[in-house]
Amino acid sequence: MKIGLIDVDGHNYPNLPLMKLSAYHKSKGDFVRWYDAFDGLIEEYDKVYLSKVFSFTTDYQYPIYAKEVSRGGTGYCIEVVNGKEIYHKELQKNLPYEIEHIYPDYSLYPDKTKDTAYGFLTRGCPRGCSFCIVKDKEGLCSHKVADLSEFWNGQKKIELLDPNLLACKDWKELLQQLIDSKAKVNFNQGLDIRMMTDQKAKMLSQIPIEAIHFAWDRYEDKELIQPKFLTFRKASKVNPHDLQVYVLVGDRERRVLKEDLERIYWLRDSGYAPYVMIYEKELLPRGHELRKLQRWVNNRFIFWSVATFEEYLKGK
Repeated sequence: MKIGLIDVDGHNYPNLPLMKLSAYHKSKGDFVRWYDAFDGLIEEYDKVYLSKVFSFTTDYQYPIYAKEVSRGGTGYCIEVVNGKEIYHKELQKNLPYEIEHIYPDYSLYPDKTKDTAYGFLTRGCPRGCSFCIVKDKEGLCSHKVADLSEFWNGQKKIELLDPNLLACKDWKELLQQLIDSKAKVNFNQGLDIRMMTDQKAKMLSQIPIEAIHFAWDRYEDKELIQPKFLTFRKASKVNPHDLQVYVLVGDRERRVLKEDLERIYWLRDSGYAPYVMIYEKELLPRGHELRKLQRWVNNRFIFWSVATFEEYLKGK
């Protein structure tokens, strides 16, 4: 068969489903390549797969010459209504088991995957945050979906895409696999600081962490969260600039700048790099104080050299 692949979002980040589809079809002896409507090399494909992760990405605009066209990915399941994303579960397409669990074809993205493995060890998250689609897409239970060997084969770096690995009952087994790999790990989607314990912190400290992300979304969680941050910071040798904490601001039900600044200052003083995420940012006018707050915090050079938000506003 002649198989065409289209990464609708572009080639800025490896598309895992397309890498698995490529690996599967190549294992069957099929001809696989990136689809290009204008290359003129193949008159018609037997099947073309389009994968889209982001809802804001415009769909493929050119003609597709194929007997069968299959579209899939989160981007095709999200509808934006009044600035809010609604996930339509009925539109979700899952890869068949034999494709989902195949070793990815990293040759599709040679520049992005050179000595780097990408994949999920777990899926799902028990938090059910209103701004997150994981609860609708993967469920409210963090569960193991793969062993590390399913997508890693000795690469020096591992890019983990799990939504909440520490909430999985198999966390100890999975962290040990990462330790044994001796590879540098980037916890791309973050770790749930609320699930942190002394034992988890000690195991994480044995992993060569390239970057790690946490989140502090609600100010009122500070009594629970702050001790957890200190527990991990005590065990970790990671540079503060690589310990990033997403700080959600702008919730219309609780929009208090004083509380946002308290979280930001506390994180910096405790050895973490805050990163401001504005809830429904598109609804805020230009020049809004939260937009200025985001520019100050997320510009690392300015944030680490200008001590307070007040000084930043004064142009110091």
